[in-house]
Amino acid sequence: MGLDPGLRRLALGTLLAAYPGPVPPDWAVELVADGLAGHTLFGTNVHDPAQLAASTAALRAGRADVLVAIDEEGGDVTRLAHATGSPYPGNAALGAVDDPTLTRQVYAAIGAELAALGVTVDLAPTVDVNTADENPVIGTRSFGADPARVATHSAAAVEGLQSTGVAACAKHFPGHGATVADSHHELPTVDAAPAVLRERDLPPFAAVITAGVRAIMTAHIRVPELTGDGPATFSRAVLVDLLRREYGFTGTVITDALEMKGAALAAGGVAPAAVLALAAGADLLCVGAKVDAALVEHVAAEIVTAIEDGRLERARVEEAAGRAAALAAWTRAAGAAGATPADLGYAAARRAVRVEGDVTCLGRPLVVQVHAASTIAEGRVPWGLGPHLAGLEEVRVVAGEIEPAELGRLAAGRPIVLVGRHLHRLPGGTTLVDALAAAYPVTVVEMGWPGQWRPTGVRAFVTTFGASHANGRAAAEALGLA
Repeated sequence: MGLDPGLRRLALGTLLAAYPGPVPPDWAVELVADGLAGHTLFGTNVHDPAQLAASTAALRAGRADVLVAIDEEGGDVTRLAHATGSPYPGNAALGAVDDPTLTRQVYAAIGAELAALGVTVDLAPTVDVNTADENPVIGTRSFGADPARVATHSAAAVEGLQSTGVAACAKHFPGHGATVADSHHELPTVDAAPAVLRERDLPPFAAVITAGVRAIMTAHIRVPELTGDGPATFSRAVLVDLLRREYGFTGTVITDALEMKGAALAAGGVAPAAVLALAAGADLLCVGAKVDAALVEHVAAEIVTAIEDGRLERARVEEAAGRAAALAAWTRAAGAAGATPADLGYAAARRAVRVEGDVTCLGRPLVVQVHAASTIAEGRVPWGLGPHLAGLEEVRVVAGEIEPAELGRLAAGRPIVLVGRHLHRLPGGTTLVDALAAAYPVTVVEMGWPGQWRPTGVRAFVTTFGASHANGRAAAEALGLA
């Protein structure tokens, strides 16, 4: 026997799927017509503005109130500008500038662009307080390490984004900033008491709830005193007792991608994870990036089976689908913002640059970019000073695989500008910096999370608090190399 059509439609109403390529396949649109809540767009779905607008229009032809979501944080996490890098600085740079009005303007500009392309939900901002310098997945996506500053800018970001009619989704509840593991690959543990979370991690979530955020995303992290051995995504103590009852959130709870190992391994697969998340109080389930029709049907079938065998109460799934529908209704009814200054993002990035030391008289230096792997959240987005250099020589190296003397030979007496991301935690990164600084005139440009690390013996240390296209141009200008 097939699935009960009414229950299938109900289950589909809790799912955010995805599809491959720049054109929505027929099955993706047909599922929308059948009741699928919506789709999340990734870099592979985005080629250019006209194509993306056509794609969202095709999805809307399936059902007018379809949710179209995207991870457009600006800075290091961009889908719209994945081919070139974002024209906006990310949260760390905005936090360094510490001008809430600027943060509001930048997010309003991002929202206006998304609204024009038919996107209705931005899976942003990241409101985690990055208290671990070794954090491999948050870093520059955070407004900083101070809970009060992060709270102020998180609220401003939500206000700016939602002024355009695009719903904001603050992430990752109850806080991913103290982790030293990536939940895409494993289940990180935050071994902190609830009282610590309330002081350190939760103030930004309180601020965005006050600001009227329409959605909040769960974290695939384990907080033993709250979640036991499982992730927060599967914890009623986190999603109901803490988020809804204590903090008063009434909007839509969206899960981080259930295909991530922090959820899928803990549950035994994406479909069981969907059932556990719904039972815990989640409303809209982000399946992930690698999705096809068969996977969506499998997840929906697991939800229907769970309703029929008593693992899930039908009323809980109806509540979840209702909140997803309410989110869609809000995005259709909200208003739009005005025009955006053309140079807003680049001007903001310039304000974020910090220079310690002397960057004058560099002349025509050798620019060395140190390879750094991207996280799954970031994707392979171009970064560095290369696109902004006025005909200067640039070489790309891997720390630990290049001899400092070889770079000295290539420099041939010229100063060296060494550009990196997260050099303090890159294998061989600080060793390379120390060796170069001991023998040559070196300026270090850090385009990742600088933390407390500072190189010694260098001519100058420049921090951009991000690696977007805007951050790269700002750094090149600060060095007089653009």
